[in-house]
Amino acid sequence: MTPTTLRAFKSVDPTATKTSASSETHPIHHVDFNPVSPATVLVISALPQAKLLSRDGEPVAESVKGDMYLRDMHNTKGHISEITTGTWHPINRDLCVTAGTDSTLRIWDCSTRMVQKEVIVHKSRAAGSAGRTRMTAVSWGASPEGNSSNLIAAALDGSLVMWSGNGPYTRPSAEIRDAHGRDTWTGGLDISFDGRTVVTRGGDDTIKLWDTRKFKTPISTVTHPSSTSQYPTSNIRFSPTSTAIITGSPTGDLHILNPATLKPDLITPVTPSSPLISLLWHPKLNQIITGSANAEIHVLYNPSLSSRGAATVMSRAPKRRHIDDDPNLTTDLSQGLSADAIIAPNGNLSTSRQTHNKPLTGLTASGRSRDPRRPHVPIITPFAKSQPDAKHVRDNIPLSSMRDEDPREALLKYAEKAEKDPIFTGAWRKTQPKTIYAELSDNEEDDSREKKKARQG
Repeated sequence: MTPTTLRAFKSVDPTATKTSASSETHPIHHVDFNPVSPATVLVISALPQAKLLSRDGEPVAESVKGDMYLRDMHNTKGHISEITTGTWHPINRDLCVTAGTDSTLRIWDCSTRMVQKEVIVHKSRAAGSAGRTRMTAVSWGASPEGNSSNLIAAALDGSLVMWSGNGPYTRPSAEIRDAHGRDTWTGGLDISFDGRTVVTRGGDDTIKLWDTRKFKTPISTVTHPSSTSQYPTSNIRFSPTSTAIITGSPTGDLHILNPATLKPDLITPVTPSSPLISLLWHPKLNQIITGSANAEIHVLYNPSLSSRGAATVMSRAPKRRHIDDDPNLTTDLSQGLSADAIIAPNGNLSTSRQTHNKPLTGLTASGRSRDPRRPHVPIITPFAKSQPDAKHVRDNIPLSSMRDEDPREALLKYAEKAEKDPIFTGAWRKTQPKTIYAELSDNEEDDSREKKKARQG
């Protein structure tokens, strides 16, 4: 982290099955650190399986996919369709819950590996839904004493359902059918620090405040433009002490609301003209982290109230910049140099191929295809566009005439010269004895012919 830049120390794709550009990937819906043991991260992607990663990005466990051909969801061992969101238990480090589009909430025991502990089936009462709907948001809150907890979820049919966090889960303890508009995505849901207040942000352009002790009608309702139709992960959060509520807007502004009246106490522009989607208020650092639709992450802090994190970075003296820190004056050699690269030390780097920070789409820096299944296509040069004629080859390529010559005839034309003027045996040419061959009689010749016939027969 620098005063102007946030850089990731590692990038992980939890849905990739192999390290290749052609591997199938899926969007990430939700990522949540374990509040009791931050060494584990719950990752929810657009798959029926949730994953647990270590804080270094290494896979720890993965949930099981259920049998999609079973009608009764109580008999399945996992989600049968896409998971939308999930969260951890506020006190128990070994429990987490996931919500899916199969109209179920599933509680997992993560002590050793992700084992399904409970299945909560939400039966929709909307007409034409066949008893099923999509679960859009879930939150698990507990009282400060830790003796009770509530599990609250929102559904696509507009309902808001609450269960006792300790069970039983056969029937909900309270349910509001028309909490928000039907067929609108309620992506924002959070429970206050004391576990008594619930705030929801629906796709019907409203924000509502609920009391868990009188879970029937909202305490307050305000109009707020929604962006969940295009960005379903748009959320709303309580502050760590529940003294404020934060949420984003389609115009890129951060709204800090009063928890009693839901009226904005402060509006801060973060990413103008780009929707502000996700927010997080860190309880220890007392800083707000935002994520926008233009792939930007911003950290907001208070110099007098925040501690560590961005406050420490901004309090340091600015780093003295070196000439090598300017990317316009240097060349990135992290990808290596291709074999056909031309390095001109005194040339103009602005016109060189190495100044491009990103290679062409589908190609590496050396011009090879990123797809391992596609063969390498050689680079077309001016000399490879047409086949040169025979005259050009004969006149410009040395010893090219030897390609059309018989090698036996090429050796035999030097036989007479080698016999008269030998190079390697010239030292004993005068002392070399004459070769004498044995003379065969007529009988021996006949015998040898008969032996050859016998061998051939």
